[in-house]
Amino acid sequence: MDISYILNELGEERENYYNAVSPPIIQSSNFTFKTVNEFREALADEFKANLYSRGQNPTLNILRQKLAALDGAEDALVFSSGIAAITIPILALLKQGDHVVSVENPYSWTIKLFNNFLSKFGIATTFVNGTSVQEIQNAINPATKLIYLESPNTFSYDLQDMEAIAAIAKARGIITMADNSYCTPLYQKPIKMGIDLVAQSATKYIGGHSDVVAGVVTGCKALIKRIFEHEFMNTGASLSPHSAWLLIRGLRTLPLRLQRSFETTAKVIAWLKLQLQVDKILWPFDEDFKQAELAKKQMQGCGGLFSFTLKDSSLEKIETFCNGLQHILMAVSWGGHESLIIPSIAGIPVNEYDADNLRHQLIRMYVGLEAPDYLTDDLNRGFNNISF
Repeated sequence: MDISYILNELGEERENYYNAVSPPIIQSSNFTFKTVNEFREALADEFKANLYSRGQNPTLNILRQKLAALDGAEDALVFSSGIAAITIPILALLKQGDHVVSVENPYSWTIKLFNNFLSKFGIATTFVNGTSVQEIQNAINPATKLIYLESPNTFSYDLQDMEAIAAIAKARGIITMADNSYCTPLYQKPIKMGIDLVAQSATKYIGGHSDVVAGVVTGCKALIKRIFEHEFMNTGASLSPHSAWLLIRGLRTLPLRLQRSFETTAKVIAWLKLQLQVDKILWPFDEDFKQAELAKKQMQGCGGLFSFTLKDSSLEKIETFCNGLQHILMAVSWGGHESLIIPSIAGIPVNEYDADNLRHQLIRMYVGLEAPDYLTDDLNRGFNNISF
């Protein structure tokens, strides 16, 4: 299906809303029926009907069609946050006594889901080095029902060989799920590599304007229906129609924004490599990246998120550098129009900082839509505040 058709036309039956170019926000909590039988059918299968906006809503359904098509999936569900798009499907798939194999160091709230939440219900998780297919295979046991991936990881950018892992899982009847927030469906399609469910924080590139929090999961219709009919409806983590409309708006410009971010990132990284204050740069499409070949095989691009370290990785130097920036904002998340920076030390108690621990040293940067020179000038301002 052509991407221009998906982004601009799919699901948009304009004749139903006065031929408006932009779809309406159907800000209604519930919907009426002309006959008892129509009402009965809707109550019997809310997955098919517009009954109550906790389940289906016309504005959300336009968005769902587009997101499923972008991923090459049969269907999609949208949620009120990215972590909801991870948590609720997992709750729908697992039961007491089940076991999960997860890549190590996924998104922080995903770690808490596995360690603090699922463990209360007798669901165990084994974290492994996802760069090794063999380690994932070795961690599987008879109770394993889910293999959870995040490729690339959003601080160290570790990748997993999704095609190989999917083949191992399918041979054992294990469901696979991958967080694809880093790449979006435009730059990576896990479902085509055999992954069963794909989650994204739609807050990031899909929204694109830093003004909506949302999540999406895509997969086959049977799995999506199973998630919808139980945990999705019971938890009530549905997205508002207005937020769905903002995501539809974001999709219109997604290819342009991703391309701009990707191209500018390459220029910023080329500049950083020339700076004496910089030690390591981590970016999947950098020729020196340890998994560069796998990145080129699985990904068509990688947006604007990368990490780097300073040659002097003392806490004081990292703080001074970050505090000296004027235009690159210090904040979590990524995918919007604005460039951002977040040092790992912000999430580490000062007395626990280890200057020899690479993960503690990392400074993560997201490149937004600003001009390359505007960003490098600001980075240079930060470097000028530190001396070696």
